[in-house]
Amino acid sequence: MDISVVIPLYNEEESLPELIAWIGRVMNENHFSYEVVLVDDGSSDRSWDVVKGLKAGNNNIRAVRFRRNYGKSAALNKAFELVAGEVVITMDADLQDSPDEIPGLYRMIREEGYDLVSGWKKKRYDSKLTKNLPSKIYNAATRRMSGVKLHDMNCGLKAYRHEVVKSIEVYGEMHRYIPVIAKWAGFKKIGEKVVVHQKRKYGVTKFGWERFINGFLDLISIMFVSRFGRKPMHLFGALGSMLFLTGFVIAAYLAYAKLFMAGYKMTERPLFYLGLLAMIMGTQLFLAGFLGELISRSSSDRNAYLVEEEI
Repeated sequence: MDISVVIPLYNEEESLPELIAWIGRVMNENHFSYEVVLVDDGSSDRSWDVVKGLKAGNNNIRAVRFRRNYGKSAALNKAFELVAGEVVITMDADLQDSPDEIPGLYRMIREEGYDLVSGWKKKRYDSKLTKNLPSKIYNAATRRMSGVKLHDMNCGLKAYRHEVVKSIEVYGEMHRYIPVIAKWAGFKKIGEKVVVHQKRKYGVTKFGWERFINGFLDLISIMFVSRFGRKPMHLFGALGSMLFLTGFVIAAYLAYAKLFMAGYKMTERPLFYLGLLAMIMGTQLFLAGFLGELISRSSSDRNAYLVEEEI
């Protein structure tokens, strides 16, 4: 199979028929064999009824419905488990991502050898104050911290080699950082393509201001997990050792001063408490690193989602 199109959706009943018809038209014009994997993330409208109706007349559709809303990362992760295409294309269900971009993204993966290609919405139709400006700040910070040089890290329109989606795990709110996750998984050829961004035709956006706060916290999390997830002792052990050594040197100095320099009231000096605190914190950090080496960095059921129905 040439292409798997992955579409996470939440309350998008109005846009789905138009989107599926548009994808089918593009695929037929380019003679691609394909599947569309729809993941209903606990929609409260008629989205699932629409999906079942579309499936009845289209054998290229596969669909999963979550019992409740888990978030976009959960939907993507579940779809990545199911896809069979050589190239996997992700896009949002709100018609702001154009299926006409699929052939170009496909060629960049198959012919130019990219592992991952991210869309770049160079011209956006979103609010400049609430979306465009925060997005620019977020992308600049992510580029600097991760080393992945993309202008639009969070664009929903992306293309992947099959091996990429089968090698990465997306959880929490980490869908914003899939290029970073892919890089740390060893997929180094990551590019971008300028894509058309369309005005929202139906409904309203499902994301609020909290995504920027959560996004910053997730970036710190993914950087930590990527670098130290399998070797926590390298971070906690090093910090703990340095703190303990600092406290020990302070304690040794105070002991020497007491014995040989006639020092007095050692326990009333701030330096005494600083040394004691450093030794205690150093010991705790060292133990945290040691325990981190003994347990998994994640629970075994982190991606065990309740699927109500699969067709």
